[in-house]
Amino acid sequence: MRAGRSLTYTSSPLLASPTPAWRSRFIVVLVALGFCALAARAAYVQVIGKEFYQRQGEVRFARTLDLPANRGRILDRNGLILASSVPAASIWAIPEDVEADSAELQPKLRELARLLEVPLPGLLAKLADEDKTFVWLKRQLDWDVGQQVMALGIKGIYLRKEYKRQYPEGEAAAHVVGFTNVEDHGQEGVELAFDKELAGKPGSRRVIKDRLGRVVEGVGAEVPPVDGRDLQLSIDSKVQFFAYQKLRDTVTQHKAKGGSVVVLDARTGEVLALANYPSYVPDKRRNLTGEQLRNRALTDVFEPGSTMKPITIGLALESGRVRPQTPVDTTPGRLTITGSTIHDTHNYGLLTVEGVIQKSSNVGTTKLAMQLPAREMWETFSALGFGQKPQIMFPGAASGRLRPYKSWRPIEQATMSYGYGLSASLFQMARSYTVFANGGKVIPATMLKSEQPAVGVPVFSERTADQVRKMLQMAAGPGGTGQKAQTVGYSVGGKSGTARKQVGKSYAAGKYRAWFTGLAPVDNPRIIVAVMVDEPSNGVIYGGAVAAPVFSEVVQQTLRLMGVAPDMAVQPLIVADAVEEPL
Repeated sequence: MRAGRSLTYTSSPLLASPTPAWRSRFIVVLVALGFCALAARAAYVQVIGKEFYQRQGEVRFARTLDLPANRGRILDRNGLILASSVPAASIWAIPEDVEADSAELQPKLRELARLLEVPLPGLLAKLADEDKTFVWLKRQLDWDVGQQVMALGIKGIYLRKEYKRQYPEGEAAAHVVGFTNVEDHGQEGVELAFDKELAGKPGSRRVIKDRLGRVVEGVGAEVPPVDGRDLQLSIDSKVQFFAYQKLRDTVTQHKAKGGSVVVLDARTGEVLALANYPSYVPDKRRNLTGEQLRNRALTDVFEPGSTMKPITIGLALESGRVRPQTPVDTTPGRLTITGSTIHDTHNYGLLTVEGVIQKSSNVGTTKLAMQLPAREMWETFSALGFGQKPQIMFPGAASGRLRPYKSWRPIEQATMSYGYGLSASLFQMARSYTVFANGGKVIPATMLKSEQPAVGVPVFSERTADQVRKMLQMAAGPGGTGQKAQTVGYSVGGKSGTARKQVGKSYAAGKYRAWFTGLAPVDNPRIIVAVMVDEPSNGVIYGGAVAAPVFSEVVQQTLRLMGVAPDMAVQPLIVADAVEEPL
């Protein structure tokens, strides 16, 4: 034991062996290199590559919150609201934080499903989504409903403030105003046409959030949103509602497929009403069909029929070839041109040019048109906007069809004179009649409010316009085809039309469109009203019987709302059965 205690470590063979000096130096060098690597890495992270790592940190914790701009209001000409934005609650969730399997949470989840108006299985399916960090549960709830959702206190359920549109005029103005999508971008109507002006510019705010989505602190300066500007339309909401109501009743009464009404201010070209039926409620768009969404007055083009006759007669008068009292022989009520026969509903015999319009004679109109060069007809039709897209800031406006005059055959020139072989929208027809209300000048139409008279383009002389207006008054008076267009207290002039519907390359049996386009009062026109009813099928098809009564009621109501004094002291004579116009 003593010998063991006296043993020293230096006597150990292993410890007694000499240690190479390079080994200690090598270890010191490794340690130094380690410190240098750490220092270099620290310098790279904190100096050279700091922007990258800062971005990575921000991706995980920093967020840019959009501050939505309040979309501008859409107003009618009198300042009444057609569309406005109200606060809305959008509900979202972090699925991994929602304890959907908890028995204690089931009653709250059922109540949440009820408030969101979604089935409970559908709600649970969203909470089981593959994205565990974010899922929308419902967008644009009423703000009060959103507050009730948050009052449930469900962990992982959050609210975001947004805006949604409200449309007080509902289906009456739907095709004018249009609507926005859930992201508040315009999709139809004025909402789409003026989306940039209405939308404004959203702001932003940089914040740091924790893993539960709660804002911890703000970072940097806040960029405030710029609200969209209000837009004032030329539409009169009262005229719009009345026109829609009368159109709806007429379409229902005659079991028609649909219809449209356009009301223009004859002096400024402002659109006072643009109504279509069927329609829809802009903020309740479930199960919508194309029939409801289509703005028929602008998008649908068809052969206008007899409503084109005043334009042809106006050109004949302007050329100096005829006068209002020039006789036109329509005997025997039919006319054959290059193998095709044109018919009147009756043999009217000898008519004056005025009588041709009053009786709506196809034969008389054709005889006058065949005296005109095709080029003159084409130039006049083009000057009135046919075959051209309307210059109006509105989506979907159709141009119609007007073929170049060099390709016209004699029978085509004949049929175009009374509204077949070319196509136009109801809006184009309404605008073309401004030529008779403005001393022979056609004026542009606008959807925006305007206080100034429009600058027109001369097409006819003032004398010709006055003469045609008198003829239109005769056509809407006793012995004319539009007698039911007469209005108590106001003189009216207009032309009815009944056009066969073309399906493919031929005309469909028993399918017609009933038209009436006119103006009032006759001596000093203030408004132009155009009416179209598509496929009336309740035993009456003629424009003078189907569309003219709508014209009458819309004219009377509109002029009263505009404060226009009556120009007739007595009630006009309204004959029950108007003269039938030829098809």
